[in-house]
Parts: sequence; structure tokens; C-alpha cells
Amino acid sequence: MKKILLVEDYRPLRLLYQEELEKEGYTVSTAADADSALEQALREEFDLVITEIRMPGKDGLDLMAELLARKADLRIIIYTTYECYKSDFMSWAADAYLMKSSCLLELKKTVRKLLASSGSKPAGPPERSLAAGAAPATIIAST
Repeated sequence: MKKILLVEDYRPLRLLYQEELEKEGYTVSTAADADSALEQALREEFDLVITEIRMPGKDGLDLMAELLARKADLRIIIYTTYECYKSDFMSWAADAYLMKSSCLLELKKTVRKLLASSGSKPAGPPERSLAAGAAPATIIAST
């Protein structure tokens, strides 16, 4: 069974997401902040981390950087209400950047897709769907 670490500071949402992902057949551990999540990730192996960005203490981007420094092939979904971080260079290391919604279908679909892919994490920038709210990258050369 695939193991997910869910990092969400708002308890009602944390419980809702945990319940919905467990209904999908995943084992879900939760953390209310980045420090607790990092402690759990050092003790246990996870197939996927889903994290909010803004939390008390370290933010989700700092957490993601620390997790990837320890396990570069770890799959990570940023699941947030803050669209402004999509253009932050740090967020590009995530496999997906999703906007929170009352409908969890996009989250479940993305989790399924990432956990179904076998082998190690592909090199290069993550594939981002427009449904996830990501814009295509543009390269600007200076002369």
C-alpha cells in the first residue's frame, strides 16, 4: 500500500484530506507543521508528500527543499490556496502545484497519477497541467 505524508496546519482540512485519501486505499500520516513532517519523514519512508505552503514555523517550500535534499526522488504535491507561489522558483521542484478546492477530484487524480508512475522521478522540470493552474514556461534570452 502506498504511503502519503499529508502536511496541513488547519486541522479540519487535514482530517478531511486524510479521510478522503484513505478511502482511495492509501496509508496516510499527517503533520500540522513542517518540523513535525520532517521528523516523520526521517523515521518512515513515504511515496508521496502533500504539503500546504503557509504554515506556522517553516513553510512548505522549506520543507520540500529539506525533504528533496534527503530523498531526491520523493514525489511532492503543493496543495495550497495561494496562487502567488506558482512563480516562485522553489515551487518548481514539486511534481504538481494544485489550488485547493472544495472538490478533491483533481487532488485524487494527481495523487493516483504520481503514485502509478514507476521508477525514479524524471529529471527536469515537472509536468504541469493547466488544470492545476500552471502556465507554460517562457525562456527570455538577453543580448
